[in-house]
Amino acid sequence: MSSRERILGRVRRALADVPGDEPPYEEAIRRDYLREHGDRGVEETVDLLAENLADYRAIVHRCTPDDLAATIAGMLAARGARTVLVPPGLDPGWPAATDAQRVPDTAESTPHELDRVDSVITACAVAVAETGTIVLDGSPDQGRRRITLVPDHHICVVRVPDQVVSSVPQAMERLDPARPLTWISGPSATSDIELDRVEGVHGPRTLEVILVG
Repeated sequence: MSSRERILGRVRRALADVPGDEPPYEEAIRRDYLREHGDRGVEETVDLLAENLADYRAIVHRCTPDDLAATIAGMLAARGARTVLVPPGLDPGWPAATDAQRVPDTAESTPHELDRVDSVITACAVAVAETGTIVLDGSPDQGRRRITLVPDHHICVVRVPDQVVSSVPQAMERLDPARPLTWISGPSATSDIELDRVEGVHGPRTLEVILVG
């Protein structure tokens, strides 16, 4: 008997006493929990997002769509970035005001090449106010997952209020579970048993978020 047959046999024995008409998992599990905590307006929800992002040590900027290119250029200049990685579907106007060299997101890029990139700019799929979380889903304006995990500096643009939701359940309704979802709550960090925090462990050491609206 193969390992596969043994495992399937255990599953069949475990399910032997389950009635055939038992409702499927999606219907059997109650979903009547709170969809969000509190009753906030749009402005309060965006303020909560900014507060929680900052609490996770992300750097939060706010600007209008007309000022976005200048804001990005100023952030790159302040960091001394000479190269910036851009996904293929990113709005070309966003990095238009910077003199940094554009690095395309290509399948041939090696980890060492990505590590030499100074900064990366992406959009996002959705941002969750209650948890201070930004979700990327690999869309053309966000690029491959690895481009936001290897470079040390990530600039993420969030369109306000269209891409901001209060809670995780609301975010899940907007996301396709078949896509490669990356959930980001602040810069990459970990801590040891003495709670000494170290940033940049498995992703960018610096996360800057621009709330555009």
